[in-house]
Amino acid sequence: MSLRIESGYVPVTGGRLYFEVAGDGHPLVLMHAGIADCRMWDEQVQVFSQIYRVIRYDTRGFGKSKTEDVEFSNRQDLFDLLAHLEVEKAYLIGASRAGGIAIDFTIDHPEKVEALIPVSSALGGLNHQHPQHEERMLDEMSEAWDQKDFVRLAGLELNMWVDGPVQPETRVAPALRERVREMILDTYTSHTTEGKPQRLDPPAAKRLAEIKAPTLIIFGNLDESGVLAAAEQLEHGIPAARKVVMAGTAHLPSMERPHEFNQLVLDFLANVP
Repeated sequence: MSLRIESGYVPVTGGRLYFEVAGDGHPLVLMHAGIADCRMWDEQVQVFSQIYRVIRYDTRGFGKSKTEDVEFSNRQDLFDLLAHLEVEKAYLIGASRAGGIAIDFTIDHPEKVEALIPVSSALGGLNHQHPQHEERMLDEMSEAWDQKDFVRLAGLELNMWVDGPVQPETRVAPALRERVREMILDTYTSHTTEGKPQRLDPPAAKRLAEIKAPTLIIFGNLDESGVLAAAEQLEHGIPAARKVVMAGTAHLPSMERPHEFNQLVLDFLANVP
């Protein structure tokens, strides 16, 4: 079945955001991880667009979106995108870094969010100490970044996020690793300006009780410890939260096991009032 996709750019302060829209129905926004761009949702768009109006976009500094060296708010960017597309309310799915953005947006604009699905999510203001082996991996990534050794950095990020800490490189299909490697390198080689994102203040970790939208927390048990800690805090802090562990996956469960992930999301959204 051919899928009709509308694409374009929306201007934002000091930049522009690339977006794609497919399908009709209730708006469903897909927000990508920091090691990816909106292409990570290919398998979801094919399925979700049969029921929903699926919106995916590249955040500033990723994929086809652009930013100048300015202060900006990812929350305001999402607000501006929804306004451009004439969306009053939406379901939000945010992966990793974008899970944190989706949570912050829900706190800032509760009237815009009818359901929230953070996936392997970050959490602003989380106080977490990584174990030594993860600290070493993070230090190596920081060193590769400082040296602008992007090929090495991409390999380290694949080890941490796609394989999972202490997991072998053979744990996931080579094709999946290469898809993510391509997105990582595209970001690092195409974007020389990052901008200065403004954080939510006070941070989300202190304000989870403000979230009233039905919330489904999804993560893999092979992910790094910060994500596991964030998932636990989200479950206990958000009144309407439910948690699902996709056992045997790491940081990208939607790419590792898309069929299972899609069904979890569809079942959850089908029961949102």
